[in-house]
Amino acid sequence: MEPAAMAPRLEELKRQAGECIEAAAAALGELSRVIWSRPELAYEERQAHASLTRFFASRAAWSVQPGYQLETAFRADWAWAPPDHPRAPLRLGFLCEYDALPGIGHACGHNLIAEVGAAAALGLKGALESLAARPPGGTLRAPAVKITVLGTPAEEGGGGKVKLIETGAFDNLDIVFMAHPFQNDVPYKPSLANHHVSVKYYGKASHAAAYPWGGINALDAAVLAYNSLSVLRQQMKPAWRVHGVIKQGGEIANIIPSRTELDFFVRTPLLKDLPVLADKAESCFRAAALATGCQIELKSVCPDYYNVLPNKSLQQAYRENGKSLGMEFLDKAISSNFSGSTDFGNVSHVVPGIHAYFYIGSDALNHTEQFTEAAGSKEAQQYALRTAKALAMTALDVIFRPGLLERVREDFRQAKQDEQEHYSAKEEAVPLG
Repeated sequence: MEPAAMAPRLEELKRQAGECIEAAAAALGELSRVIWSRPELAYEERQAHASLTRFFASRAAWSVQPGYQLETAFRADWAWAPPDHPRAPLRLGFLCEYDALPGIGHACGHNLIAEVGAAAALGLKGALESLAARPPGGTLRAPAVKITVLGTPAEEGGGGKVKLIETGAFDNLDIVFMAHPFQNDVPYKPSLANHHVSVKYYGKASHAAAYPWGGINALDAAVLAYNSLSVLRQQMKPAWRVHGVIKQGGEIANIIPSRTELDFFVRTPLLKDLPVLADKAESCFRAAALATGCQIELKSVCPDYYNVLPNKSLQQAYRENGKSLGMEFLDKAISSNFSGSTDFGNVSHVVPGIHAYFYIGSDALNHTEQFTEAAGSKEAQQYALRTAKALAMTALDVIFRPGLLERVREDFRQAKQDEQEHYSAKEEAVPLG
């Protein structure tokens, strides 16, 4: 329990964070709009990168590193310390995404993710700066704080955060914050670990009518693999997923196809199950090559995405702050349904964090043209700013509420342990009858 004298001062800081976000609302909305109107694919987000780095460079006291570790990644830092701070700063990270989807632009609303990450960081900075003007006295114990905004490219199939982890970009961060647009407000939604694989079959072309015996049909291999995976689904656990497309199936009907290509995703709720299902899928791919006499080229498209680990203490703090701002959260049973996959899952395995979902004023589904339209709408702005306020308020709770940081760290350790030990009895059970 925080001391009674502390609560009013903390609430005052939260109001200050919200006011700072509102003061920058026009600039934040323009930032989001520019990114939305110029959709760029994974690792090609040069205009978005330039807009975001200019945004932070134009504001006082931010140290900005364009092209941080990756060409279209960036880092912006701001540090604050009260008088007589004996310990190293608490390092809080806010993540921005800004890549789009092929053909349908920002159908996952990454322009809003970038806006929310930037806005939350501005709000937290403003609240902490207000302490310098009006020291907290004995009512708040203020640690040193370093705010880091990381621009993380290529979430849509490029594994940008995974590559940034490998370069050490997340080293020394204590907690990371981000929020993703959705149809509802949800503090946490379980994701699926994901293995993305490309499969190419090479056969031999021949005239399909005159000399069919002279060919080796690569399309047969692709169809056989596709059907083998459909048969495999009968033996898959209920939450396991295998889905894909035939990207290339031949050129014309009277030539036996000499080359075909498939693109597949393999997903499981638990990371430890991912190689199990991936091996089963690979057996289907290789068996099709053996059966048809084709050569096979099988490779991972990007790094595997891990499932997002929950952090109950962070989620509860976010829920409380969101409710105070008018958010209406889904029932926990409904919000426990699986979402897709994200490279934030990998981040959640190396540093405690929250990956909340937020309503944008539409019931359009992600990865649709309707969601693209909603992500660029004026109505989405009020919800994006509200979400940024909730994240900044949650960060203030981490800084000032006694014991919360320790609980967040313990939740992180427990979630990693549960990931290693947990087996779902419901999934393992074999119903009879």
